[in-house]
Amino acid sequence: MDEEENPYETLGVSTTMTTHMLAGAAAGVMEHSVMYPIDCVKTRMQCLVPDPKADYRSVVDALNKIVRHEGIRNTVRGFSAMAVGAGPAHALYFACYEKVKQVLSGGKQGNHFAHGCAGCTATLLHDAIMNPADVVKQRMQIYGSPYQSTLICFREILRTEGIGAFYRSYTTQLTMNIPFQAIQFITYEVVQDYLNKERAYDPGSHIAAGALAGAVAAATTMPLDVCKTLLNTQEHCARNHLTYINGMASAFRTIYEFCGISGFFRGLQARVIYQMPSTAISWSVYEFFKYIIHKRKQQSSEDRYIGPAVRIAAATSR
Repeated sequence: MDEEENPYETLGVSTTMTTHMLAGAAAGVMEHSVMYPIDCVKTRMQCLVPDPKADYRSVVDALNKIVRHEGIRNTVRGFSAMAVGAGPAHALYFACYEKVKQVLSGGKQGNHFAHGCAGCTATLLHDAIMNPADVVKQRMQIYGSPYQSTLICFREILRTEGIGAFYRSYTTQLTMNIPFQAIQFITYEVVQDYLNKERAYDPGSHIAAGALAGAVAAATTMPLDVCKTLLNTQEHCARNHLTYINGMASAFRTIYEFCGISGFFRGLQARVIYQMPSTAISWSVYEFFKYIIHKRKQQSSEDRYIGPAVRIAAATSR
């Protein structure tokens, strides 16, 4: 199949960074919006259970208890923080990934080392923007959160803990997300090699590859995600021992002290259930918008050249 028959196959080379950024922003917002209530459950299940009412047996049990005792609105607390961060974070994330992948692979398929390196590089930019949004979001999501709004939460954290509080979990986030994204991108590209060798626009293969990539990456990096949640939320029950929990080693010790080894896998089901559809949504929406934007630009370019030719032909035929 040549390039004229399948223009989508040449997107990596011909598409501008703006296209990748617009498609990435749309994918990020859509991914987090659709799965946000499950993300809330994941945060609750990873917490150190400061109250018996917040001890959840499963994803369904958690959703039932939150809706029954706190109201359905509590499943979307902190949503605005996510919405503000997800757009620009994912715009840079996908644009950086495509650029680094293109440079390292030379446009050739099957170079999974390039895919992994591109994913790691993209993560540095993504997390620099998303980490403060995650802190505010998770402070709003925990049981008994005292903050009435996202803006109040942001101001209170800044006033009482300083700007450093928004990056307290940054190194842990990177330690988790660099292998997470490397695993995710490599898995996605490997599955695409089997399901979509032509690299055509194929929603089915994008969804399947994204879901599998999300599940594998989520399960592999689960303990680090629990540590990140603790560093972001700074739960009150943990403050009996420390003023603030700083660093991965301190987070690991605190989790082990409260919950033992099993504590590092609290919320695993919720995380996998969250990551499978969210990663599938992210990749499928990204590929869709990338394809649509590219097609519109291509059509606009063709119209500029075809228009004068049509007018000349019409004048000649008179």
